[in-house]
Amino acid sequence: MARPSAYSQAAPADPSPLRLPASADGRFRNAAPPRRMGWRKGLRVMLRMALGKPPGTVPDRPVPVQALTREALLSAPDMSLWRLGHSTVLLKLQGGFWLTDPVFAERASPVAFAGPRRFHAPPIAIDELPPIRGVVLSHDHYDHLDRAAVLALAPKVDQFIAPLGVGDRLVGWGVPADKVRQFDWWQGTTFAGVRLVCTPAQHFSGRSLSDGNRTLWASWVLIAGGTRVFFSGDSGYFDGFRAIGERYGPFDLTLMETGAYNTDWPDVHMQPEQSLQAHLDVRGGRCLPIHNGTFDLSFHGWTEPFERIAALAAARGVPLLTPTMGERVDIRFPTATQPWWREEAAATASAPAAA
Repeated sequence: MARPSAYSQAAPADPSPLRLPASADGRFRNAAPPRRMGWRKGLRVMLRMALGKPPGTVPDRPVPVQALTREALLSAPDMSLWRLGHSTVLLKLQGGFWLTDPVFAERASPVAFAGPRRFHAPPIAIDELPPIRGVVLSHDHYDHLDRAAVLALAPKVDQFIAPLGVGDRLVGWGVPADKVRQFDWWQGTTFAGVRLVCTPAQHFSGRSLSDGNRTLWASWVLIAGGTRVFFSGDSGYFDGFRAIGERYGPFDLTLMETGAYNTDWPDVHMQPEQSLQAHLDVRGGRCLPIHNGTFDLSFHGWTEPFERIAALAAARGVPLLTPTMGERVDIRFPTATQPWWREEAAATASAPAAA
């Protein structure tokens, strides 16, 4: 079992009924075992992913991006946020920059020549980023943990904040051990004026066929002064959201997974209806849906997560933020954002067919 090591700085664990202790083989488990797909169904899903995608899962042209510069970031007011793609979000908290699940690679894949390709370029290159106070990691899947990005970021990052085992992986890659802290659920730390708490999620982990669930998956609470942000990471819907809301809510903003869902894997990714309920469970104020708009990881249309969560939020009176990639959002006093994906879909539909 992965445990806090010399480079972890964790408070004593709060016993949680939401995750069982790691088994004898050192693998983490959710308290509620996920439904097994079975090898036959799994093979059918893999073949469909490779050969049977319906039209519309990938945009016909690059998703729009508002390019960012270092100067713009440095001059931005505190409590600003920029979505860089998928689950990668840059936040300016207490005068410093924080980054969630940094993925800058062209593909979310173990190889450079295959796998889901980005719909858009990152709004800013890693070299152009200012110094980063902390990188907050939810788990080790390729669409959330980009090895090349981690190594490129390491010289300018003060601390990597990770769930158990993910920190060991970073150190194994060459990140200096004194820059890594890792935590179990309900553990946390305060760094550079920001309180961070590792909170439960219902998911799984692994980067190969042999290391499944040997590292922990998590969501995160970030508290900066009187402002509270919840970062969901990846998760199926479960009781943990309500427990997080009871302990740490209400939240000014939730960064809530809304995308890559499918009825074949209901326990590890949420349908939009569940994403909205999770937002309500944690006692969220405004909701910013993430895990969409960058990679094709399921069978739904690339605009579907935006449309479904927008309709659901409107029906429930939940303020929704859907910024263009690279667009600045004021966390405390955000202005209305536009449904930019509709313009892209309309432009694609009206474009003349190729001769």
